[in-house]
Amino acid sequence: MFQRSSTLLILLLCCVFIGLSPHGATGTIRNPIQVPAQGGASSPALTVSDPSGVEISPGQVNARSALLLEVSTGTIIFEQNADEPIEPASFTKVMTLYLINEALQQGVVHLDDEVYISEKAWRTGGSKMFVGVGTTIPLRELIKGIAVVSGNDACVAAGEHLAGSLDAFVDAMNRKSQELGMAQTRFLNPHGLPAPGQITTARDMARLDVQYLRRFPDSLRFHSMKEYSYNDITQYNRNRLLLRDPSVDGLKTGYVSAAGYHLAATAKRDGMRLLAVVMGASSPAAREREAMKLLNFGFRFYTLVNPFPEGEPVTTLRVWGGQKDEVDLHFSETADFLIAQANRNLLHWEVHAPEDVTAPVAAGTQLGEVVFYVSDTPQKTVPLVTREELLQAGWFKRGWQAIVRVAQVDWKTFAMATGGLVILGVLILAIARRKSARRTRTFVR
Repeated sequence: MFQRSSTLLILLLCCVFIGLSPHGATGTIRNPIQVPAQGGASSPALTVSDPSGVEISPGQVNARSALLLEVSTGTIIFEQNADEPIEPASFTKVMTLYLINEALQQGVVHLDDEVYISEKAWRTGGSKMFVGVGTTIPLRELIKGIAVVSGNDACVAAGEHLAGSLDAFVDAMNRKSQELGMAQTRFLNPHGLPAPGQITTARDMARLDVQYLRRFPDSLRFHSMKEYSYNDITQYNRNRLLLRDPSVDGLKTGYVSAAGYHLAATAKRDGMRLLAVVMGASSPAAREREAMKLLNFGFRFYTLVNPFPEGEPVTTLRVWGGQKDEVDLHFSETADFLIAQANRNLLHWEVHAPEDVTAPVAAGTQLGEVVFYVSDTPQKTVPLVTREELLQAGWFKRGWQAIVRVAQVDWKTFAMATGGLVILGVLILAIARRKSARRTRTFVR
């Protein structure tokens, strides 16, 4: 009993001291977000209602499947039969371009590489760039031929150049698709000409397109070209939305008779990029009309916000025992938040972070988070991390700061609380001894 009472007393004293310490508690800073009235969305598939509560939608899309999302956050705004299996057609070329750009980024190949045109590449049917057998062409030109005029021959030539053989390149395409989470996709060639078993979904294609746009945003300089000339032959970009809307700057069309007409169209307005994927439309005009309908709906009813200026810290912590006295906390990932225009006044955020931290601390350490809410419902949490290493200070500074911390304790409150606990401890000990004495007397008798 005596040992248990002593342990209880020690724990109570520790709790009082920790509670009275002026630093180390987690703080919460609450702020509303002033949302600009433009256009944007959240995740997975958002819905928006008018003031009467009626859900607003772009309506039925006249195609086999469709999906609309915001690129920077990956937020899905609308989907229709997005997991229906369908032949990818020339959507396949986005994966071919992904691997080309990845190889360029890694320095494996270069834009000025002279690519040899094999007979296999030259004989490839369907849409063509019209390369000449036995010639060499800069890789830069093949990229234009794939992105602008959907050249199947250019795809074969590029695949052979990158991987040594077409089979090896297709294997690389399928490995990359699995790496990107395209679980329902299987590629059998680099261009999308019909092949039994070559299959995908609108969701998988949207996933590929989003990663492509995020990782290789400069590729849009090719996709946005309205025409391309090679070998004295001028061909026009099959994405005719480039001519109808200046905010549209990509991405890819596709067609095979068994699947219908496809279009992945991306546009950027007021800093927000949307992607509309339409698969299995009845005609080129239908795919363009439906894709434009989705894009206009997204820009009209959604907005992308970030209440924190780019590059500026979210909050600053005091550092104890460090060579530096303060450390800034930054987002570990993008804090962009997509929300329905109708809900923009319900969006607010909270910063959860301690008041201080004790060195040493490694760079990249998470020391807090920001939680975004729509009304009272949390929608997104973004970690806050340090961008620099906090080195420990010398013994003199650490000793002086220890004295400062002790001096900042509210000693009056501490004395009152400690006195109360001491009295409580004395009573517990007295009761324990009294019970022990009673048991001893009973035993003696």
